[in-house]
Amino acid sequence: MADGRPVLDRRAVLDEYDRARRTFHALLDDAAPDFLARPTNGTRWTNGQLLWHMFFGYLVTRVLLGLARGFSRLPRSASKAFARLLDAGTRPFDVINYLGPCGAVRVFGPRRTGVAFDRITGSLERRLARESEADLARGMHFPMRWDPFFQDFMTLADLYRYPTRHFDFHREQLTLDAGG
Repeated sequence: MADGRPVLDRRAVLDEYDRARRTFHALLDDAAPDFLARPTNGTRWTNGQLLWHMFFGYLVTRVLLGLARGFSRLPRSASKAFARLLDAGTRPFDVINYLGPCGAVRVFGPRRTGVAFDRITGSLERRLARESEADLARGMHFPMRWDPFFQDFMTLADLYRYPTRHFDFHREQLTLDAGG
């Protein structure tokens, strides 16, 4: 608890996940193949690739939670050094981050991506239910050059909010509607 208040409004996070899940399925259900192949606004991805990247934000959050749990047990200087090392590798990360969705949409497709989205958000919801307030306050330093939503230091509470912020940002870049 911070100042007598919970570290995280769990209900708000669950509501965000539910809204994102409904939005994601509506986008997949309403998107014809030609719209999935259209370019997005502000990225080099197609709509289909960007949708997969939006899903990936939730998938990577599970990994980030594990990293933060581990690094939170070490001196802060350990995660600070790790974040600096990752920041130094931003260029290769950017290439992998771009190419991943390009290949993933060929393997997964919209239906399987939707099923995976449900599984991942469900997994995050179950994890969140088991977290103590003390655990939610744990955290680590992050490579701020990797993602605009990464902060220098992020707690587990911050990480549970991260994927929906990432999702909402990229939702605005989709051009799935006929006029977009």
